[in-house]
Amino acid sequence: MSMKIRYQLQRGEFLLDVDFQLPVKGISALFGPSGCGKTTCLRCIAGLEKPQQGFFMLGDQGWQDSAQSHFIPAYQRAVGYVFQDAALFPHLNVQANLLYGYKRLRNRAAQIKPDEMIDLLRLSKLLDRSVENLSGGERQRVAIGRALLGNPDLLLMDEPLSALDASSKAEIMPCLEQLHQQLSIPILYVSHSADEVAQLADQIVLMDKGRVVAQGPSHEILTRLDLSLAQSPEASAIIDATIESHDNEFSLSRLAFSDQHISLPILDLAAGQGVRIIIHARDVSLALEHHANTSILNILPVEVEAISEINAAQMLVRLSVGGQKLLSRITRKSASVLELKIGQRLYAQVKSVSLL
Repeated sequence: MSMKIRYQLQRGEFLLDVDFQLPVKGISALFGPSGCGKTTCLRCIAGLEKPQQGFFMLGDQGWQDSAQSHFIPAYQRAVGYVFQDAALFPHLNVQANLLYGYKRLRNRAAQIKPDEMIDLLRLSKLLDRSVENLSGGERQRVAIGRALLGNPDLLLMDEPLSALDASSKAEIMPCLEQLHQQLSIPILYVSHSADEVAQLADQIVLMDKGRVVAQGPSHEILTRLDLSLAQSPEASAIIDATIESHDNEFSLSRLAFSDQHISLPILDLAAGQGVRIIIHARDVSLALEHHANTSILNILPVEVEAISEINAAQMLVRLSVGGQKLLSRITRKSASVLELKIGQRLYAQVKSVSLL
């Protein structure tokens, strides 16, 4: 089962011209700079734009085929849409906003019940509150809940965190990750934040000037040195690991991947559970030898796979470790001192690790 997307839409001098497929599961991110066509593509999928040439299939559901003059209008598409602005109904309280779509399901069986959604998004204490008295993060949680209680076959999210401050983003990210883990509804997530994409996406579609530049699993796209994600200040890599043990004395958890280990602040998760961690390129330094007298706990043997120049002062290095990838951003002077070359064996000193 796949999602097939093909659109050509002319808007003045701008041309959206995309043709790609995505799995009908997990979170797929459309990533790129402002004005590259991400939102326009989402609006075409929702039926809010009718491109001159268009084709869209979600599994066996055909929503558009311009060659056959077939177009399902927006109101007949089983799609949930979360905008940058939560767009809640101001005359309804939180509970009434949430139930707005649920009450209109008619003959469609609900995939998730209101009580389950309220618990998942931590909304139980807000139900009687006016939406005018909610924080930005709370408003977006209500908007996500309302969209999902409409029982969509596809959830579209158009930069839902872009208008939020750092604390509101920190409040809502765990909810998005919970949705990812617990719901089977495919999500198309638009963002120009490399950190958001790295934390949430299973698949990434990289866009620029109305076209698809690259697409693939997030592990691969994040670490391709020729693409903008790796060149950004937020450049990072994802590692799949398993919780091996916990050190209660020092409040650390030990994670294993292949024959390597990494430690991070203790996790409230059972040994044997699989996790994903994110490591930013800026947090990885390189050394020719394994240093024992250092405060850095995570030192990994790596091999240089690729080297790229970011600017006159900085280099980006892709590393292989235990069958997975890391990125390291270092100065050109450091690269010269280390005499970096493809195939060279080094030690990566990881200063910070975060759980996804």
